[in-house]
Amino acid sequence: MSIFEKINDDIKKAMIAKEKEKLEALRAVKAAFLLAKTETADSDLSEEKEIQIVQKLVKQRRDAAEIYKQQNRQDLYEPEVYQADVISAYLPEQMSEEEIANLVKAIIVELNADSMNEMGKVMAAANAKLAGKADGKTISILVKSMLSS
Repeated sequence: MSIFEKINDDIKKAMIAKEKEKLEALRAVKAAFLLAKTETADSDLSEEKEIQIVQKLVKQRRDAAEIYKQQNRQDLYEPEVYQADVISAYLPEQMSEEEIANLVKAIIVELNADSMNEMGKVMAAANAKLAGKADGKTISILVKSMLSS
């Protein structure tokens, strides 16, 4: 069952349970999926594309929540965090920082990267291998620290 199908099922369940906040988050995901489907002529999205969309939506919610927190807008902060949590449940299990670090080390060795000039090459390979399993910001921080030392 694809993420899109799971979202549709959960939208029905949220409607029956009258979970307004959850329903709002799920409808946002469905809208993003439908928009992506219309942008490409393909009627089905690949699993990678679905994961990218979900990651993007979670990141948007977390960034917005952080801004609201800095502005002491608790009334706007809490719904964003809740929606981010609901949406992130559809992502594959995230890897630990230690697992990410080990994979990044292996990629650096594999590519013979030894300076910050090769960060782009390492990031491209790391993002491809860790798609959906790790946050891009975490990957970037680890790559920078390993290449600069």
